[in-house]
Formats: sequence, C-alpha cells, structure tokens
Amino acid sequence: MNFDHEELMLMMLYNTGTRLGLIHELRLMQCYLMPDETALRELSEQVIEKLKRLTDAEFA
Repeated sequence: MNFDHEELMLMMLYNTGTRLGLIHELRLMQCYLMPDETALRELSEQVIEKLKRLTDAEFA
C-alpha cells in the first residue's frame, strides 16, 4: 500500500505499534476535530481506509 508523505506523518504521530491501535487512535483524534478541520478529517479517513485494506503482517 502506498502512503503519501502527509499520510505517513499522520501515521507517525498516532502510531501505537499495531494497525488496529493506529486506526483506534485516529478515530479518537477525529472526535476532537472542530467542524472546520475538514482537511485533517479527510486525511485521517484516507489513512484509515488504507489501513483497513492492509493485513497486520503488511503493516509490520
């Protein structure tokens, strides 16, 4: 799976060491976003969708 630079930066910030942990942390972060923070919400959704398509082995 190819992640772009912005996606990788977001993943670095919220990485817990596991794919499911990262998805969970990104979902938690989204709860704190303000309505006008649409770019970050869209970016995090893109990352989550890509992570869902990966296996744990591919993530590691």
